[in-house]
Amino acid sequence: MRRIFQFLFLSLVLLACAAGAAAWWLSQPLTLRNPTVELEIEPGTAPRAVAQTAVAAGVQTDARLLYAWFRLSGKDRQIRAGNYEILPGTTPYSLLQKLVQGDESLVAITFVEGWTFRQMRAAIAKEATLKPDTAELTEAQIMAALGKPGVPAEGRFFPDTYTYAKGSSSLAVLRRAAAAMDKRLAQAWELRDPAIPLKTPEEALILASIVEKETGQASDRAQVAGVFTNRLRKGMLLQTDPTVIYGLGENFDGRLRKVHLQTDTPWNTYTRPGLPPTPIAMPGKAALLAAVQPASTPAFYFVARGDGSSQFSATLEEHNRAVNRYIRGKGGPAPEAP
Repeated sequence: MRRIFQFLFLSLVLLACAAGAAAWWLSQPLTLRNPTVELEIEPGTAPRAVAQTAVAAGVQTDARLLYAWFRLSGKDRQIRAGNYEILPGTTPYSLLQKLVQGDESLVAITFVEGWTFRQMRAAIAKEATLKPDTAELTEAQIMAALGKPGVPAEGRFFPDTYTYAKGSSSLAVLRRAAAAMDKRLAQAWELRDPAIPLKTPEEALILASIVEKETGQASDRAQVAGVFTNRLRKGMLLQTDPTVIYGLGENFDGRLRKVHLQTDTPWNTYTRPGLPPTPIAMPGKAALLAAVQPASTPAFYFVARGDGSSQFSATLEEHNRAVNRYIRGKGGPAPEAP
């Protein structure tokens, strides 16, 4: 009986020591091979493989010990896939908490209002933290991968700042931006003035992209939309320079010339009536709303004042005076008006 008691006592002592050692280990900072360890966990990775991946990435501990902790915690099946940054001071306890909570390392990319799809792709290409899975795809292939086959990419993405985990797919970021534009466009279309001469949300998107490119000051946005709305109602040519520039593509050298206005392309609104066939840029929320809720204005013309604002005119005579004042008076080329 005495030996049994001694055995039980010794067992309890050993268990207490083991529990104390485990508690001490859980609270001690893990040794890292580098100041920051990048840990990527793929979807479907088993807990044992997570521990092994962490050690391989640079967490200097025994993978078997780390896996045992995951199992004993009862949270091993709650570990989430993702990309994580493990920083100095991380303990086994806090590491598991990070993995369970999905506390990923996030970075951000910003798509700017008025950018073209080509500018978007250039911004994505510069992001080393994004997987370049769209780098070799054509515009048509990207849109097909997004579930929008045959839809032009231009203007179909909402300009905003998007956060993502390091190593995320560039296609996944584009998918979020496309979904955001679908949502914003649908919301704007629901708020449309029933009197506007636009038949579809796509037409609203095209007009919004023109308004975005033509507006220098936010306070002028609804007025600019009002001018184009008036022209559409009257069947007048829109005669907007940004569409001409867009049609020139990479051939545009930064200076718009008279010959450009006379050279026909599908986007030349000096030579073709109505809206161009596609948007010419990414419109923001304000431009979308302006396109469907334009200001009620007598103006059919506007010209840039040179300070970001525009001078609006109801008649060609007034417009020509404004052009003489703000364009010809400064030695710039005068735009043609109908």
